Amino acid sequence: MQRFYAKSMTMFFRFWADIFFRKRYGHRAVVLETIAGVPGMVAGMLIHMKSLRRLQRGNGTMIHELLEEAENERKHLMFFIELIHPNWFERILIVVAQFIFVCYYMISYILFPKTSHLMIHYFEEEAVKSYNHYLGEIASGRIENVPAPQIAIDYYRLKPDARLSDMIVKIKQDEAKHADVNYRYAHA
Repeated sequence: MQRFYAKSMTMFFRFWADIFFRKRYGHRAVVLETIAGVPGMVAGMLIHMKSLRRLQRGNGTMIHELLEEAENERKHLMFFIELIHPNWFERILIVVAQFIFVCYYMISYILFPKTSHLMIHYFEEEAVKSYNHYLGEIASGRIENVPAPQIAIDYYRLKPDARLSDMIVKIKQDEAKHADVNYRYAHA
């Protein structure tokens, strides 16, 4: 049941991302990365608050890892903002989607934390697939392999002449790591 719910919610959110963005991978990344920063922040905050309420050390490592994940997703957003300038509709979509997802994920995490981590594991697997498609579009020449933004070059310590594809490879590695972390927490 846990796996079914997590997978079906992932497919539900994937469906809407496909409807809105199709092959506009840069715009898709901007909106999805604003949502991707939510789970780590919400879960980290809830675990932190639980630790404070119970006057216990709690899961300091878990809190740190989840907040680090949220910050990493925020960095991904900053990279794409340098390349893609969201229009007014996308900005409204970001605010609405983020509000809905924060409320949804907070309730989900309070009630079913392990299922919530499993869902994020699947989300991150879908992100890896999307970034693979993005790299395929770049390799085929349908999307220009522009220079990577300086913020990404600095963050990942890339070569000064790094390209969009180099940045996406690094982001994809981050997403795969997030998938593994959430899988581990789902089965802890």
